[in-house]
Amino acid sequence: MTGTSATATARHWRTLLVLLLVVVSYLALTPTPPKELTLGWDKANHMAAFAALTIAAYGGIRVSLGRLLLLAASLLAFGGLIEVLQRFVPGRSCEWEDLFADAIGIAFGMAIGACVFRMARRMFRGDR
Repeated sequence: MTGTSATATARHWRTLLVLLLVVVSYLALTPTPPKELTLGWDKANHMAAFAALTIAAYGGIRVSLGRLLLLAASLLAFGGLIEVLQRFVPGRSCEWEDLFADAIGIAFGMAIGACVFRMARRMFRGDR
């Protein structure tokens, strides 16, 4: 992948990340989120949301250990902020278990991102 196309691809991933942040924030902070947008178990919703956020963020950064640690910490802090804010939303609650589910989603997202983006780089370079 050329430098220009890699930059454009990263920009697309960052745009997706911003959109996902808005959607996750809305769903987490609205008193009654749409029932059609649930996986049936609150913790699965958290894991899926944070895995998606992580994959989008992973695609938008140049990968290094420091950046990955910062990414994970930032997303976990975002999850913590959501939990604190939910204390003030009628019908919502602040739960440590939700933050733990967020952390599991971040770990899954990191693993999926590492595999998918490594395979994509190999495909674009022509490696086998």
